[in-house]
Amino acid sequence: MWIYEKRLIYPVNIRKPNLYMATLLNAQYGGANSELSAGVMYLNQRYYMPDDTVKAILTDIGTEELAHWEMLGSMIRQCIKGASLSEIKQAGLSDWYVSHRCGTFPCSQGSVPWTADNVGCTGDPIADLTNDMAAEQKARATYESLINLCEDPDVIDPLEFLRKREIIHFQRFGEALDIVQRKLRNNNNTNNCINCNGENDGNCN
Repeated sequence: MWIYEKRLIYPVNIRKPNLYMATLLNAQYGGANSELSAGVMYLNQRYYMPDDTVKAILTDIGTEELAHWEMLGSMIRQCIKGASLSEIKQAGLSDWYVSHRCGTFPCSQGSVPWTADNVGCTGDPIADLTNDMAAEQKARATYESLINLCEDPDVIDPLEFLRKREIIHFQRFGEALDIVQRKLRNNNNTNNCINCNGENDGNCN
C-alpha cells in the first residue's frame, strides 16, 4: 500500500510550449527503457527476491520511478499545452493530434506504443538486479541526451533532477546485488536454493 501525496516529487513549471521536447520526452514516458517500464519491472521483481531488504529497495525505487513517470507526464502536457494547430502541424504532430489531441500517451519518441514486453523478468535475482543496474545507466544516458538537445531551462531543471536520481538508483541496486550475492554464497554453503528464498523444499538442486 502507498500513501499518495498530491504533488509531484519535484516541481515542473514549463512556461511556454515546446513541441520538440514533448516528442523527445516520450522516450522516458513510454519507450522501451522508460520510467514506466522501470517502475513496473522493479515492483514486479520484488515478489521473488530472496531478501527482505532487497524487496524493500525494489519497492522504494519502483515507487519512485512511477513518481518520475508522473513528472514526465506533467512535462509533456506542459510542453504541448497552449500550442496552436499550426505549430502542431509544423512539428509533425498531426497524427498525434488526431489520436490524442493534446493529451499524453505512453509511447516512445517514435510513437511506438508501450508494451509489457518492455518489462524484464528472468526470475533469477542476480540476472534481474544486474539488468536493473543497466536500466538505470540507460536512463541516465537518455536524460543527458535530452538535456544536451534542450535549450529551455524550465525543461532542463527537472531533467537534471531525474538524471541525478538514476545515479542514486544505480548505486542502490549495486547494494542490492551485493546482498543477494552474499546470500547466494551462504545458501550454497548450506545447500539451500536462493530461488526458493533460501528454503530447500527438496525440489531444487
